[in-house]
Amino acid sequence: MAKKAKYLFLFLLGISFSAKAQFGFSHEVGAFVGGVAFQSDFGVRNDFETNAGNTGFAIGLVHYLNFAYSPECNCYTPETYFNDHFKIRSELSYNSTKLNHFGKWAERDSDYGRMLKAMKGETKVTDIGMQLEYYPFSIREFTATDGAWAPFVSLGVHFSIFDNHVYSDLGPLGTPLTTYPRYLPNGYSSEGGTTWSIVSSIGTRYKLAELSDLFVELRWQYYFSDWVDGLRKDPEIWKENKTNDWNVWLNFGYIHYLD
Repeated sequence: MAKKAKYLFLFLLGISFSAKAQFGFSHEVGAFVGGVAFQSDFGVRNDFETNAGNTGFAIGLVHYLNFAYSPECNCYTPETYFNDHFKIRSELSYNSTKLNHFGKWAERDSDYGRMLKAMKGETKVTDIGMQLEYYPFSIREFTATDGAWAPFVSLGVHFSIFDNHVYSDLGPLGTPLTTYPRYLPNGYSSEGGTTWSIVSSIGTRYKLAELSDLFVELRWQYYFSDWVDGLRKDPEIWKENKTNDWNVWLNFGYIHYLD
């Protein structure tokens, strides 16, 4: 499925570059690396040890449609608010997180505490999608000024392909001797799957040189599935299972402007 995501990303890039000939957009490409804090059924809600422990890494490739500049005439496009304050971002990214149960329930000196402590997991997610980025200050002025800053916010939708694996150090899951009762009989999975997600970011660019930027962003991603981590308590029975899986990213990247 990761190959399908790659081909879809290349298809979206093809559409974007074909638009250059028809509409005069300019293009930017780049890459980023970062860290991910995964919020899931592993651990305790609003617990620092859980938030600090269930972290992983992220990498990604990005492409931007820049409406403020046209390479065909080596000039700015007609000055409209949209052209000077918005960009469309396409992305192919990957994140991986190892998951453990942290917090007071896993630390109990009991059979149930030991079951939680022994349960572990890993989730790997490939994302492809688009975001609309809004820059409150002029994109034209930022482009023309070395050393300038350009804060932004964004909102978009991604298609997420996840590969998860849940296991226990006590032995195969699925029996009362190895599995915490609230995950029996069908509260765990290592089958993987696909889902949609909402992505929202806040960040800033820094003008490094005429044709290159650095950027940093803090991102929130909410999945329309509670199976991304491989665990799911039945929300009709266990009321503490209130939300689907979600995560927070902190990314650092580099952008290059294409002539």
